[in-house]
Amino acid sequence: MKVLVINGSPRAKGNSDLLCDEFIRGAKESGNQVEKVSLREKEVHPCKACYACFKTGSCVQKDDMADILKKAEEADVLVLASPTYFLTMSGQMKVFIDRLLPKWQGLGGKQAYVIVTGHDGKQGLKRNAEDLTMTLENLGDHVKQVIWGEHVWQKGEVLGTKAMEEAYRAGQHINR
Repeated sequence: MKVLVINGSPRAKGNSDLLCDEFIRGAKESGNQVEKVSLREKEVHPCKACYACFKTGSCVQKDDMADILKKAEEADVLVLASPTYFLTMSGQMKVFIDRLLPKWQGLGGKQAYVIVTGHDGKQGLKRNAEDLTMTLENLGDHVKQVIWGEHVWQKGEVLGTKAMEEAYRAGQHINR
């Protein structure tokens, strides 16, 4: 299966990255083709609410979003990952989600996973997980699992936690 992991963390090699990489390791070991898009490395402009995409099916802005959308359309499995900032997703992830408007009806029917991280427990990460899950469900995707990287703040704090094992196993079990 083709798997696209979209990481909304602005921090390289942080806890969200580590969980994504562990998910990817499990998925690759199970024979899946996996690609990771780190939004911090991409140029994705905010939606201008011009709604030209309603007429043309694509955004008029010239940035990396068209390439990311093409990869998302071709994927069988989508993974959205984001640290929790002020009880919800990162700004990078929010801008990405807003730009899904041209393909709102074209990304459905996929398996999906959500990865959230943050220094709070599940209650503090809950809204982030709900927002990402609702986005995927509104696209018509089925969220199989949320991976909770809770009680992590500094880079690497997620290492050795239950979340790392869950991310790996989730990647391994994509085909099941």
